[in-house]
Amino acid sequence: MTVDTIADSEVEGDADTGIGSRVLLSGNEAVARGAVEAGVLVATGYPGTPSTEILESIADRDDIDVRWATNEKVALDVALGASLGGVRALATMKHVGLNVASDTFMTTAYTGVGAGLVIVTADDPGMHSSQNEQDNRGFARMAGVPLLEPADSSEAREYTAIAFAISEEFDTPVLVRTTTRVSHNRGLVRLGPRIEHPTTGFTRDPRKYVMIPSHARLRRPEMLKRLERLTGYVEASPLTVESGRSSDIGVVTSGIAHNYVREALPDAKILKLGMSYPVPIKAIRAFAESVDRLLVVEELDPYLENDILAAGIAVEGKAFFSQAGELGPDAVRRGFATALALPDGPTIEPAPPTVARPPLMCPGCPHTPPFLALRRLGAVVTGDIGCYTLAALAPLSAMDTCVAMGSSIGMAAGMAASGGAQGPVVATIGDSTFLHGGIPGLVDAVYNQADITVLILDNGTVAMTGGQEHPGTGITLQESETTPVDLLALCRALGVDDVRVVDPYDLGATYGALEAAIASPGPSVVITNRPCVEAPTKVRDRPYEVIADACTACQACMTAGCPSIVWSDETFEGRRKVSIDPITCTGCTLCAQLCPPLAILPTPSSEIEVRTGV
Repeated sequence: MTVDTIADSEVEGDADTGIGSRVLLSGNEAVARGAVEAGVLVATGYPGTPSTEILESIADRDDIDVRWATNEKVALDVALGASLGGVRALATMKHVGLNVASDTFMTTAYTGVGAGLVIVTADDPGMHSSQNEQDNRGFARMAGVPLLEPADSSEAREYTAIAFAISEEFDTPVLVRTTTRVSHNRGLVRLGPRIEHPTTGFTRDPRKYVMIPSHARLRRPEMLKRLERLTGYVEASPLTVESGRSSDIGVVTSGIAHNYVREALPDAKILKLGMSYPVPIKAIRAFAESVDRLLVVEELDPYLENDILAAGIAVEGKAFFSQAGELGPDAVRRGFATALALPDGPTIEPAPPTVARPPLMCPGCPHTPPFLALRRLGAVVTGDIGCYTLAALAPLSAMDTCVAMGSSIGMAAGMAASGGAQGPVVATIGDSTFLHGGIPGLVDAVYNQADITVLILDNGTVAMTGGQEHPGTGITLQESETTPVDLLALCRALGVDDVRVVDPYDLGATYGALEAAIASPGPSVVITNRPCVEAPTKVRDRPYEVIADACTACQACMTAGCPSIVWSDETFEGRRKVSIDPITCTGCTLCAQLCPPLAILPTPSSEIEVRTGV
């Protein structure tokens, strides 16, 4: 679904354009729609859950340049350049992506913008798909830029459009912070028209845009003056909304937490901060004077609470509401019950217990064989961000570290230098992640002659976030062909003499390539080259089956952790045999290569014809 898709046709609106109609959109789609309506002309980012769908939902538009960037810093650089060139620009990323973009971000707060520049940071409380749950509201304070927090899809559209106007009025980049629940929940959004903005062009002004120290010193006071103006704006802004009449309890909140408060304590007097930085202290002080007791409900850090306390206003918050993980209606209700000595709410019958199902790589995943080989080689494996991080879990149990995008290679170099690895050191990294943040690490390894092996797991996509394109695929976000990066040539150009390419489905060849690369002194690279099994172009061969009479129940095939291999009801010498699900099996042959009695063979072609109808 794209943000231009019209739903709910019964609601009034222009039948041809959809303007005025209400559509059911996720928060991500609504952010994209807000940017469309605001007249954005350049939109860029790096895929990362929960932000990915923002750009995907407008990729089919021919009036906007929508593109994936190599990483988040490049995305912000592109968006900033477009802004200075006189067109409205959007940069999107997940919360840890702003870490990567922070160098540009912090200085952009000094330079200001040309046309409107909005940066979406999609935070992930609860770490559904992230390695930390940092609260990026702190970035707004550190940089001195305004921060807007929509609570639902309707506000996501509205606030994104407002953010562009604020950006231009105050000559500043603007952060729009969503969270996982806002990004992925759906709600009704009323569509507005796209407002075109004339391209103003680039105005040369080195004292504003060239941040040598003498110029930056002049820009710092300007940034502080702007912050004073923004503080005055937020105090009187319609984004600061008061509701409720009760004088007993007042609640200050923002973002998704506002919805939880409304559900848990519907009679409370609430001050909702749509713009949570700068913090509107005067409005909060007046609100506090109108109630007997003031509480603040916010996810993650006591960001608002600390500012309110620093202003000398009595407020309570994190004493009752957790600083770790997501909030939710039940958690907020329990917090209020403790804080206000409320009676227990209705008893909810607990859900029946479920069997825990550990995450596994997909059937036929080309990442599985290399990790089997690394485990056999006794390697110390510094891993990276991607599907292959699942190799840290049983039964593969073949990854020892994973910290951040691109960190694997530098960490491997440090591990090797320490002399304490107690085994060969191998860095594992995906194709997109290598282009995102791994290249500098490999340059460093060559420069310092680190005795490490780098395993680049090239599956031709950004698999973990749903199969997006990247500079190595030769296809752009808008599906045009471009020049793909040649990983083999790139590694050799960086100075790596020992570079090998291997088919990961050939377990023996993969083991041999890794063994030889590890034995080679200095830095070496092994590139596995098989497409992701979930890529749009499916790679599927004849499924395999277990010949029951030949199976000795050695269970060697189970070490691959393939979901297609399941337990059989038959046994051999007290051990359970296995079978293969023909529906999910991709025919990768790995299990057959692992089978000592050679009991795993391709399914007869006649059976395939009956099963698939081909």
